[in-house]
Amino acid sequence: MGTKVKELAVVSKMFCSSSEVVLGVRARPHVVGGGGFVVTDLHSHAVVFKVDGCGVLGKKDQITLTDAYQTPLLLIRRKGGIVEALSLHKQWGGYTADYAGSQKLVFTLKDPKACFGNINRSLKVCTELQKDEFQIKGYFQDKECSIVDSGGNMIAQVGVSLEMKEKKDLYHVVVKPGIDQAFVVGVIAILDYIHNGSTRC
Repeated sequence: MGTKVKELAVVSKMFCSSSEVVLGVRARPHVVGGGGFVVTDLHSHAVVFKVDGCGVLGKKDQITLTDAYQTPLLLIRRKGGIVEALSLHKQWGGYTADYAGSQKLVFTLKDPKACFGNINRSLKVCTELQKDEFQIKGYFQDKECSIVDSGGNMIAQVGVSLEMKEKKDLYHVVVKPGIDQAFVVGVIAILDYIHNGSTRC
């Protein structure tokens, strides 16, 4: 009998796999429908998720995550106004919609404001339901970073294989067993936006 994998279901447990999953991320050119990227299963090559940036939506600081059938999974937007003005961080929220159409906050990403001289910015992600806290380690702009939990355990890792090195618009994400892949892709969508990636106008 194998040990049961602990699930972290932030968006939905249907995106939690009992084994490790490797996803491929390919940026969409801005000329084809605007910003965003497509996520595929690297083994089956099937599309798993699609991310639309503000080039598609026409709204700054807003991103959507859908499944392969264009079913909305997450609305991601930056929290502006007085909340951000009084905070030491730029804050992003990931929201799911229930059957009545109301939005529910499921995770928050906090990015320290650059004006405070913090060269080594420590981005933190907090889930609302489980109250788990994660940190982004490494440099997303180089496609070399990981998402780690409060115990220092890696839950997902972004990287570029040797054959992908020449292709700036293609990289992979390894998601550990039991981890919500939609949540991980949602976090990556925000990192992409922060670092002027394909989701940005």
